[in-house]
Amino acid sequence: MWESFRKLFKGYLQLERSLSGNSIEAYLRDVEKLEQYLQANGQEKLRPQDVTLQDLQSCVQWVAKLGMTPASQARIISGIKAFYKFLLMEDMAKEDPSQLLEAPKLQRKLPDVLTFEEIELIISQIQLDTPEGHRNRAILETMYSCGLRVSEVVNLQITQLHFDVGFIRVIGKGNKERLVPIGKDAMKQIDMYRRNIRIHVPVKQGEEDTVFLNRRGSALSRVMIFLVIKDLVKLAGIEKNVSPHTFRHSFATHLVEGGADLRAVQEMLGHESITTTEIYTHIDREYLRDTLQRFHPRF
Repeated sequence: MWESFRKLFKGYLQLERSLSGNSIEAYLRDVEKLEQYLQANGQEKLRPQDVTLQDLQSCVQWVAKLGMTPASQARIISGIKAFYKFLLMEDMAKEDPSQLLEAPKLQRKLPDVLTFEEIELIISQIQLDTPEGHRNRAILETMYSCGLRVSEVVNLQITQLHFDVGFIRVIGKGNKERLVPIGKDAMKQIDMYRRNIRIHVPVKQGEEDTVFLNRRGSALSRVMIFLVIKDLVKLAGIEKNVSPHTFRHSFATHLVEGGADLRAVQEMLGHESITTTEIYTHIDREYLRDTLQRFHPRF
């Protein structure tokens, strides 16, 4: 019974909201958690439209007892709310029982941010005596120069490079396009990689337009980028928790610390809401506080 509703919900997420495969799977897992709760509670025959607010509240309590963090609980609640919003919109339910469902209070954790010196130190660990080294240098320079998500850099296409005007065209979440300025160093490294390395790679069919390729001529995976960065961070002796997304955070933080307009940063990051970008104002305040503590004699 629930499977048919999930299939319809999946179609809505794909066609109407144009979400990525990973996002769609996350939403479906959230709905499955509600199903699992109902089965564990002997209510497996309960239809989605017959679920009450009390059922949902009990489900959240059940999830908490499983040891899930407040962040995971909030994620599940968000998915359930999206599911019932869909049912209501499609007239499959008369009421939305999730409307008054409250998520646990979350303490917003500021992400680790690299200093410019740390980014240079990480990049300097790349061995340029291998083809992969030149490619990885171009990738990291592009991620920091443009603030790209890891999915955006692995899917970057040659036809999206507009170096004549100093921009790249990025396809972000929900297939939304944005134009992002790209720095001279990143353009130089991409050009060198394309002229000297990529030209010798046996490109697989369908990957002719992909910028960054592995040695077999296929697009890189997100996991591969993560592993490359992890190894470089270890070589650099940096103790921070660094992932591909850290380069994006650092890009935005350095802009805000330098006085960039928050709306401009929002546009470059591809954030739908300015509230998502506002986390960097919190980081900036912490930076200001730290500066005062270190340098002001009366602080």
